[in-house]
Amino acid sequence: MKKYPIAFCLVLVLFSCKKTKTTTTTPPIIVPATFATTSVSLNGSTQLPFKFVPLLPVIKIGFSAKINSATIPANVLFKQASGTAVNFNAATENGDSVLVLRPAVNLSGLTNFSVTVSSGLQSQQSVSLGTAVNYTFTTGIDSANKFPVITDSALLDLVQRQNFKYFWEFGHPTSGLARERNNSGDLVTSGGSGFGIMAIPVAIKRNFITRAEGLTRMQKMVGFLKTTAQTFHGAYPHWLNGNTGVVIPFSTKDNGADLVETSYLIAGLLAARQYFNGADAAETNLRNDINVIWNRVEWNWFRQGTQNTLYWHWSPNYNWEMNHQIKGWNEALITYVMAASSTTYTIPKTVYDNGWATGSAFKNGNTYFGYQLPLGPNLGGPLFFEHYSFMGINPNGLADAHASYTTQTKNHTLINYNYCKANPKGFYGYSNLCWGLTASDVQNGYAANSPTSDIGTISPTAALSSFPYTPAESMQALKFFYYVLGDKIWKEYGFVDAFSLNDLWFANSFLAIDQGPIIVMIENYRSGLLWNLFTSCPEVKTGLTKLGFTAPYL
Repeated sequence: MKKYPIAFCLVLVLFSCKKTKTTTTTPPIIVPATFATTSVSLNGSTQLPFKFVPLLPVIKIGFSAKINSATIPANVLFKQASGTAVNFNAATENGDSVLVLRPAVNLSGLTNFSVTVSSGLQSQQSVSLGTAVNYTFTTGIDSANKFPVITDSALLDLVQRQNFKYFWEFGHPTSGLARERNNSGDLVTSGGSGFGIMAIPVAIKRNFITRAEGLTRMQKMVGFLKTTAQTFHGAYPHWLNGNTGVVIPFSTKDNGADLVETSYLIAGLLAARQYFNGADAAETNLRNDINVIWNRVEWNWFRQGTQNTLYWHWSPNYNWEMNHQIKGWNEALITYVMAASSTTYTIPKTVYDNGWATGSAFKNGNTYFGYQLPLGPNLGGPLFFEHYSFMGINPNGLADAHASYTTQTKNHTLINYNYCKANPKGFYGYSNLCWGLTASDVQNGYAANSPTSDIGTISPTAALSSFPYTPAESMQALKFFYYVLGDKIWKEYGFVDAFSLNDLWFANSFLAIDQGPIIVMIENYRSGLLWNLFTSCPEVKTGLTKLGFTAPYL
């Protein structure tokens, strides 16, 4: 047996007799009481709401604890307002406490988006998000071209052709007249039909239709207006049924004659009469029928006796109760010109001088943005004041005792343009490229937009119908509307009636009184066609001269 030293054995005995106790200290697990969001930023901004952001934004959402990355895919949803999901890349930073989201590709411009983080998202300690969160934002303008670039001339052709479809393809099948808007059914408009009639010579000139096709449509419309449509002392109502010709009330008491709308219609008919000047029986009969319609309008009866002013409305039920005098600078200069030009029921110059050329909104003379405005309200009012009457009346070189109409039409337009460019109310999108305030549809209604009544709504007809006055500025607007905003506002009948980039609202409507001036005024800019036709009427020359106008064409 192997012997060990006594000392060693003593140590061994003592060790083996001692009770061994092992103590293990485990640190306590600290579980956060909550897991919550602490911050959100988009491209570094924390200012809510997020509006008009770049198309490739970086969204950062801060949390009170580290994120379990495995729970991100099932609990983070990135989508358009329409519901379409957006592909995105997700990462974390700042010790896994900040979620970073980036779209995989550029987002669509001028679109609402949302990012939702559901309560299923967990921290690394397996605590679920206490409250789901949803963040919304709006992208800004996508400046990329939406359509191939074409020549300026081809672009003008395209716009005129597309707008003409409203009157040609969407014209009422029975009467051929223009529907008020694209969901009007049998409701047609007398004034808008006059604008559509003016568009027919343009369509023939630009080879959208043949002369024979234009003549056939004119025969249908003129025949309906002559024999079927209801009139009151020769004047037409604002609205009528395209099948029966019976008046459709514009309002309770506006259920009879509308002299201003009638003047737009008659101006269109006279321009067409001058265009269809052939010696054959068909064109001769068309001219004769137009003369019947023209000569039976009792313009002077709308003086309500012998008053030296014209009245806008008359009702077979309410007589003159609307009591709306046609006076001051607005869209109705053409009404006085038509009345003075009539060979059957004319008015004297005193009616123009003491009716139309009076009131607080007639004379102006102030300067805005460096441009003096001869006539009209503060800052000019809506731009249709310079469109409707001047679709036929050529303002170039036209003057009377009150104004130069070359100056009036151009300066009013430049004031409107410069107001939008200055954008004093800070509406998103207003610029030298995106301008034009006039009466149009607005979100939840209709309004006469102008610099003094501006709610952020741009109407394409405002800038495009101003081509004769501001060709460079109008062309810039046209290119912006078509190439940049075309995916939002270019549709089957041209540009939609209006839009607000500020509110991300785009109309789905088309109105005859807005589509027609675009076609006609672009053509007046290009060739002067409608100006030349209308002012070639002997009666119109006589009427303008009677009222004291001078012009090279008189």
